[in-house]
Amino acid sequence: MRAVVQRVSRASVTVDGAVVGQIARGLCVLIGVGKDDTEEDAAALSDKLIGLRIFEDDAGKMNRALPEIGGGLLCISQFTLFADTSRGRRPSFIGAMEPGEAQRLFELVCEAARGRGVPVETGKFRAHMDVELVNDGPVTLWLDTKA
Repeated sequence: MRAVVQRVSRASVTVDGAVVGQIARGLCVLIGVGKDDTEEDAAALSDKLIGLRIFEDDAGKMNRALPEIGGGLLCISQFTLFADTSRGRRPSFIGAMEPGEAQRLFELVCEAARGRGVPVETGKFRAHMDVELVNDGPVTLWLDTKA
């Protein structure tokens, strides 16, 4: 699984003019599921997201994780993270998992975080979404469970 993680002071996702998910301070995470990903990848990604020490402590150092600051996750499905742009100008998405299984693994990431007490909001799977956020820092990280 791949994820683009952004530390945010707030973030929201809108579908058809209605807000379907929003958080205050926390992480906005774009999540892509690859065709070779498994439940173990979903668990590993959730664990990494919860444990990332990218929030500032009292000394101004990135030393705190999401649960320590009482932050939330806004998780948004993003199959385009598996785009192959190595040939031509039109991306190929052959590396992305088929939607049914991808949604199941995406939801496993979210449920694992909720199970550890982290508030989780999501977008709408396979919908056209408008994502709005204020990147705090900015802090943006790229995660790949296969790396």
